Amino acid sequence: MRNPLAEKTVGLKPSGIRKFFDIVSEMKDAISLGVGEPDFDTPWHIRDEGIYSLEKGRTFYTSNAGLKELKVEISNYLKRRFQLRYDYNGEMLVTVGGSEAIDIALRAMVNPGDEVLIPQPSYVSYEPCAILAGAVPVIIDLKAEHEFRLTAQQLREAVTDKTKILVLPFPNNPTGAIMERKDLEAIAEVIVEKDIFVISDEIYGELTYKEKHVSIAEIPGMWERTILIGGLSKSHAMTGWRLGYACGPQLIIEQMLKIHQYAIMCAPTTSQYAAVDALKNGDEDVQQMREAYNQRRRYLLYAFQQMGLECFEPYGAFYVFPCIKEFGMTSEQFAERFLKEEKVAVVPGTAFGESGEGFLRISYAYSLENLKVAIGRLETFVRRLREEQGK
Repeated sequence: MRNPLAEKTVGLKPSGIRKFFDIVSEMKDAISLGVGEPDFDTPWHIRDEGIYSLEKGRTFYTSNAGLKELKVEISNYLKRRFQLRYDYNGEMLVTVGGSEAIDIALRAMVNPGDEVLIPQPSYVSYEPCAILAGAVPVIIDLKAEHEFRLTAQQLREAVTDKTKILVLPFPNNPTGAIMERKDLEAIAEVIVEKDIFVISDEIYGELTYKEKHVSIAEIPGMWERTILIGGLSKSHAMTGWRLGYACGPQLIIEQMLKIHQYAIMCAPTTSQYAAVDALKNGDEDVQQMREAYNQRRRYLLYAFQQMGLECFEPYGAFYVFPCIKEFGMTSEQFAERFLKEEKVAVVPGTAFGESGEGFLRISYAYSLENLKVAIGRLETFVRRLREEQGK
């Protein structure tokens, strides 16, 4: 029988994040710090709006591009929070989470053989989505000594005549790194000079702790070159609602909409009505969650300092990325042994690219109480390893 499978799909690696999640789900008394999902429930006023939409029988398809009321609120929100201006009618598309937006942006923009620059460590979907779109992923290894930021020099060295798109994943999953305005201005010069485009994944844009998030679309000359990816999963604790959006030049959004029409039809109607309320009335919820995350972030950094575990200070998202190179194990070996001996799941840095070797991703989207128990177990584990090595 003929092989029914596509070679490029078979060649994709399964997500390294889910492996440890699946193991810990069947392990008694285990704690998972591995999944990037807020531990907060969706705020009640948002849930109420979703429930009300069902009670009113709002269960039909919406416009392919999304509810007009929602697109207007996304436009208002981006202007209010990030000084970004997008016309709801043509420069915006409501998607099934930010993940769909990333996928269809790549499919709408690349031709076979085009190169897509992907800084790593970064979210697991960029490279597979580029491959599935027919592009050639080109990895830029981010460095701990640069606080895992993308530098203009790194970008310039990676660009070739075949480069079409730069994926810009900041605030970053898994490192928690951010790009400040001066960093964005520096790489923007290279982007304009080399005539390339940007897919800027800003799903964690509300979760920054040093300064307010700056979008590269704010930098002069970049709006017309940028597809901005956003959503409510992380900022408003709405992961299961599957609601995201893409904003950018109408020329590109129109082509993304065609793919969305044929593959999806529209984002979930109930989620769209709930999202209208989230964007209208959710700023205080976001602020409260941000403050809670920052408290947890500072606790983890202090705990690492006390146990002598090296970790640069991350200023975004809800992850820390401690270095475990001193123990002479791969990230995978460390994570597997830690799970087996102490029943705590963390994610090896290599799940986010080979440049993540020697690091772990620890999510602090968990209660402070759970974090304290898990870090206590980590301290015990680290002490044991050092004793074994005679340190």
